[in-house]
Amino acid sequence: MRFLVTGGAGFLGSALANRLVMEGHHVHVLDDLSNGNRAYLRPEVQFTQGDVDNIPLLWSLLHEVDCVYHLAARVSVAQSILHPRDYNRVNVGGTVSLMEAMRDTGVKRVVFTSSGAVYGRQTTQPVTEDIPPAPDSPYAVSKWAAERYIHTIGELWQIETVALRIFNAYGPHQSLPISHAPVVPRFLQQALTGGSIVVFGDGQQTRDFVYVSDVVDALVRAATAKGCNRHVINIGSGVETSIRDLVAEIQKATGRSTNVIFNHKKSGGVPRLVADISQARKLLGFKPKVDLREGLRRILTEDERFQPEMKQTHLLG
Repeated sequence: MRFLVTGGAGFLGSALANRLVMEGHHVHVLDDLSNGNRAYLRPEVQFTQGDVDNIPLLWSLLHEVDCVYHLAARVSVAQSILHPRDYNRVNVGGTVSLMEAMRDTGVKRVVFTSSGAVYGRQTTQPVTEDIPPAPDSPYAVSKWAAERYIHTIGELWQIETVALRIFNAYGPHQSLPISHAPVVPRFLQQALTGGSIVVFGDGQQTRDFVYVSDVVDALVRAATAKGCNRHVINIGSGVETSIRDLVAEIQKATGRSTNVIFNHKKSGGVPRLVADISQARKLLGFKPKVDLREGLRRILTEDERFQPEMKQTHLLG
């Protein structure tokens, strides 16, 4: 098959693009490199640097494509609060532009990566796809709006649409910016560099951590699965883990008894969030394979950013 992966040089996109070419597919990546790294892509992946809002560029890339994976997005909750207009432009406007270009070029299927963040604060856990979303950030609103756009436009223009609500994905080569870094690589870095692990809130808040290869499994299945048109599907591990338990697992994985500081002045986010993955099992045959302990071990083994500190740990041990 022939695929276009927007945002394909990012954390999830590059893992997906690499898996697809390893399975023998033709893959073209479009990424503006605002948060991606071309070096993580295998040489077989074709690459174009550009904006997902550029319709003439999309026309040229969508020729004879069988399915589009739409991952291009701004992804920081904190940054979305500061820059909501930019998040609307990229996450919503870029999605609409892509759907228009797909209509014009006759591409018949899109798999969209949404987020578990659309649920916001819910009294019922685990969350199922029929629970009304309660987004609490511009990022979450933009993902929910993009879901509605792809399904509505898909219905109008006979394009098959699947939206995967991905929960807390983690794994090797996840972005580690100076500010607002994802929790798993941030805690690993803090543990390995001799600093303190800084937890926002009291650490009792829970999340659903899902390893990158499991997410990619779901994405690959969604391209050809029958019976999932117009569906929204949760993709998580189905396991509820507190931030305190995450810290404990990171200390075990790194061999560091790191000091933990609780910053009660900064919100830890919603109190609980874990995915009900029954729909993913039913519609995609999805079954997570990598638990948190194994996932952390793989990061420390495969992500070169943590290798010097891990070698030092072994020498000290």
